[in-house]
Amino acid sequence: MFCYQCEQTSKGQGCTVNGVCGKTGEVAALQDLLIYALKGLAMVANEGRKVGISDLETDRLSIGALFATLTNVNFDGSDVAKFVERVVEARDALKKRVDGAGGWTNFAQGPATFIPLSGLAVMASQGAGLGVLANPELDADIRALRELLTYGLKGVAAYAYHAASLGQEDARVYAFIHEALAATVDHQIGVPELLSLALRCGEINLRAMELLDAGNTSRFGHPVPTQVPLGAKKGKAILVSGHDLLDLEAVLKQTQGTGISVYTHGEMLPAHGYPVLKAYPHFYGHYGTAWQNQTKEFGEFPGAILMTTNCLQPPRDSYRDNLFTTGVVGWPGVSHISGHDFTPLIQKALAMPGFDRDLVRQNVTVGFARQAVLGVAAKVIDAVKAKKISRFYLVGGCDGAKTGRNYYTEFVQQAPKDSVILTLGCGKYRFFDQDLGNIEGIPRLLDVGQCNDAYSAIQIAGALANAFNCGVNDLPLSLVLSWYEQKAVAILLSLLHLGIRNIRLGPTLPAFITPSILQVLVDKFAIRPVSTPAQDLKDIQAVAH
Repeated sequence: MFCYQCEQTSKGQGCTVNGVCGKTGEVAALQDLLIYALKGLAMVANEGRKVGISDLETDRLSIGALFATLTNVNFDGSDVAKFVERVVEARDALKKRVDGAGGWTNFAQGPATFIPLSGLAVMASQGAGLGVLANPELDADIRALRELLTYGLKGVAAYAYHAASLGQEDARVYAFIHEALAATVDHQIGVPELLSLALRCGEINLRAMELLDAGNTSRFGHPVPTQVPLGAKKGKAILVSGHDLLDLEAVLKQTQGTGISVYTHGEMLPAHGYPVLKAYPHFYGHYGTAWQNQTKEFGEFPGAILMTTNCLQPPRDSYRDNLFTTGVVGWPGVSHISGHDFTPLIQKALAMPGFDRDLVRQNVTVGFARQAVLGVAAKVIDAVKAKKISRFYLVGGCDGAKTGRNYYTEFVQQAPKDSVILTLGCGKYRFFDQDLGNIEGIPRLLDVGQCNDAYSAIQIAGALANAFNCGVNDLPLSLVLSWYEQKAVAILLSLLHLGIRNIRLGPTLPAFITPSILQVLVDKFAIRPVSTPAQDLKDIQAVAH
């Protein structure tokens, strides 16, 4: 195996035996085979669109299968193998339709024609020769950009998948995913074209996040500032982690009157700010303090747990029986719920002890999405003009267990007292319970939401730039981001597509980026790695003055 798609990859170079994330070499090879199959489907889909042939179910299969290959999503080899088979079946069915419409389908060999073998071990051996290093003669910069594009597409697929479940789809998103996947096996496409495609991936990711934002806000309302307890109530309990608000809503509906309290974990914390969700009286709070090992937190939870997307490494045996997954998430031996009938989850919660007493901790405030922030925009602008707010820092992104992530806590703690911190994504769990006070009634720590709410943060920045009659790069705004997996790659590409400069990225830079490609990003966008909080704050303030 060879995998270097996440920030925590072994030695900062690549996982070669088992993934640091916990996936086995067999699963890694099956995922490589699935990506290969998806590229073949993309090649056919591209030709189909030229003659007016497309298929919505095939488009949806494409994003679901891509989503399954993200870090920490699906570790079940049989699930991945089934995706491979479905993708190849869809490819061949689409090929017949394209051929019937007079389209070109004369693919000689490669991903558009390969046939998967039978059996997990045999399929894994097939995939082992089709991964990142399949062609050792490939130019390193070409490989780097192909992988950058592929990982960005995985992030787009995750957001598009959630948006589609809420009834929000755009054919342009599907068309670009197929176009870009096919480009990664086109030997006529060089560095300039791949760089252009990567930035277009950022553009299409903005659209995917916009669709998801529309789906969430139209169904659940726009988030409002809301205080959320970090403790627990005595009684039966269900913990919902991940990102999928639709699954959370279904759990809340089905647990009404059961005596079960519902808690969030990880990226589900912002759900408490949505009016429709917060209206459920048994939607109690968030389980977890600023930073604990997630496996430890899950193991201590005395109820049933629902995992809706990627936020957790493979479960320990101590709580495997209490865990349920949904969507494309899967682990061997863990119960999976298809559809939205959460009866097994509820029955497990009722059979478990729950909390034997109230657990009293502090509250945190969520719900500072664009409507909430822009609702006080005049106050914010006045505070900036009066020099009461010196600067805004967007400190967000992903979290993980690898050392170096204390940088973000220290950065927030050391930020000037007249600055405001905006944050989103699970990276905020390093510091989300810090009491930073306020400036003229404006909280110094504003939780914009989940990682996909980068769309909201971008809207806030754009509105402030308009108010100050300047570009976003001229605002008193600095971006200090952490990354872990492929949704963060897609968001970074979105920011670069918008021309945003001087982004600080860490804790370490991607292993899949070569020095020469990094230099291009430095020259064009002034992107740079984080150093120390004190030094970075000093440098930012020196430029600001």
